[in-house]
Amino acid sequence: MHISRPVLWINTIGSGVVAVWLTGALMDLRALPVILWLTLPFNLLIYGVNDIYDQETDAANPRKGSMEGARIRPSEVRGIAWAVAATNLPFLAYFLLALPAAANAVIALYAAVFVWYSAPPLRFKARPVLDSLSNAAYALPLVIVPLALGVAPVWPAAVGLMAWSVAKHPFDAVQDIVEDREAGITTTAVLLGPRGVAVWSGSWWVLSSVLFALVSVPVAVVNLAIAGVLVGRLLRDPTPATAHRLYPLSVAFPYLAGSVAGVLLTVAIFVGRYP
Repeated sequence: MHISRPVLWINTIGSGVVAVWLTGALMDLRALPVILWLTLPFNLLIYGVNDIYDQETDAANPRKGSMEGARIRPSEVRGIAWAVAATNLPFLAYFLLALPAAANAVIALYAAVFVWYSAPPLRFKARPVLDSLSNAAYALPLVIVPLALGVAPVWPAAVGLMAWSVAKHPFDAVQDIVEDREAGITTTAVLLGPRGVAVWSGSWWVLSSVLFALVSVPVAVVNLAIAGVLVGRLLRDPTPATAHRLYPLSVAFPYLAGSVAGVLLTVAIFVGRYP
């Protein structure tokens, strides 16, 4: 359970639930298998695979071994791999039988991106810029769920969340610059440095706010305000230590912005003003 990083499940479950609301329903039981998959199973896939291939850097990272990430032993690798397979394969088999081909194609892309983020030979994690861009996949539940339900995705919301995710990955990685550099891993954060990441992430967060505004202006305003605080503080003191101090707010970011989006959507659906 600890390996699956429960504090970060909001990034998968949250987008899945919001995707249901964007179809105009508070809940659709047809989406429930996808939502369940986005809990422990898919997060175990993301972070279990990551922990297997990041043992060397995790061993030297003081953040690991806490809620911020696991630190595993080589003897645990086989068990983690089996757990990833056992929790994910039944869902994927069900999806192949029950969901439209388009939904399954995006599901396959979603899983593949996160496997290859950590695993060789692609290992996006160690490829600057690609590590950031690959995290756009966090938004794919906004595409998967509507396709599974036979309706069109709300593309400004989906692409906006893609831009948001591209911004957040290198911002959070600034705190690991020293450990990644010592391990010979060149991430976007290592390549750009703290100040460069502030500019990079800030630009993507502005783009995400513009796209969110096409769906909800209040959500866009909240998104821009939180992003402004994070980027502004990092620009004032561009160091990995600053990024580490900002990490709790960064973790809270999707909870805060998602809560605003969720309240507005549920109220609009309840009073018959959406879609």
